[in-house]
Amino acid sequence: MPDLLTHVLVGYVIGMLLSFRDESLRPAHVTLVTIGALSPDFVKLQLVLPGGLVASTLGVPVTWSPLHTVGGSALVVGLGSLLLAPAYRKQAIALFAIGAVSHHVLDVLLLTPTGYAYAVFWPLTDYRPPAGGLYLSSDRWPVLVAGCCAAVVWALDRRGDGPAEVSGSD
Repeated sequence: MPDLLTHVLVGYVIGMLLSFRDESLRPAHVTLVTIGALSPDFVKLQLVLPGGLVASTLGVPVTWSPLHTVGGSALVVGLGSLLLAPAYRKQAIALFAIGAVSHHVLDVLLLTPTGYAYAVFWPLTDYRPPAGGLYLSSDRWPVLVAGCCAAVVWALDRRGDGPAEVSGSD
């Protein structure tokens, strides 16, 4: 599952870069970005709870596919923020959403047989944007690139040399 690991690593890199920029962001905030980067893949819940099983249990049709769209991400972000204290919800929503957007951006860059990405903007529109055609979800090189970026950001954090310190700005 190189694709899943890539999303985790990219979420970590984005969260760490945000924490370098805003000193009030702590490791828990980086985790929120990482969880947001994974949230569209909650669609994989269908592997554990198939839609047909849930439909027969509840008596209503169920599909998990909309979770992997902007509308589904907004739903997951909103519900996820309810798990936090009200004072932290605005910031949590922003961090979850940043992670989810990074996921969708990476997925739109995938190489597809049709040349078009999935209906990422559903339920707003069924429009399928042209796919980036950059890589397959099974390719390992995106994981290596994301892993190298994560290692550099981690090393900068451990040394205390975030971008503000490296550039010499206050």
